[in-house]
Amino acid sequence: MKPLPDPYTGCNFVIEIEGLLAGGFAECSGLQVDLEPHEYREGGLNTHVHRFTGPARHPPLVLRRGLSSLDGLWNWHQDVVAGTVRRRNGTLFLLDHQRSPVTWWHFRDGLPVKWTGPQLRADAGAVAFESLEIVHHGLVRPRQAAAPAGPGAALAAGIDLVGGFF
Repeated sequence: MKPLPDPYTGCNFVIEIEGLLAGGFAECSGLQVDLEPHEYREGGLNTHVHRFTGPARHPPLVLRRGLSSLDGLWNWHQDVVAGTVRRRNGTLFLLDHQRSPVTWWHFRDGLPVKWTGPQLRADAGAVAFESLEIVHHGLVRPRQAAAPAGPGAALAAGIDLVGGFF
């Protein structure tokens, strides 16, 4: 009998935006798709209510990382603030223990809508974190475990994933 594979850990991931690694992140939240349910009561039918699905809703992706001199996320957000709106596609890759992609989620037409800087406190020695919220037009995940194009080549070549953005 073949053993069951171990589940993947959620601490090993990278994010790529338009073909470029966006750096290392401490956290990514918002990988979620909700369907809005609708109920319909059919006249004369008292045994149950019909339930249908409405449109899909995708909350913003929130990327959080330690603040560094790499300012690509800040620049993208500031371009949008200044009126130069450029939507970008991206992919979040979940990696195995060998840092090879095992599954991924593509997002379409991402747009940064909120940047949050660090909380600065003189009495704490904590890492300064920044976060960026990205609204998008949906998530796509592969139906089978095929080798993705993307950071696999960079990972295999030993490229530093906490490097530049854009």
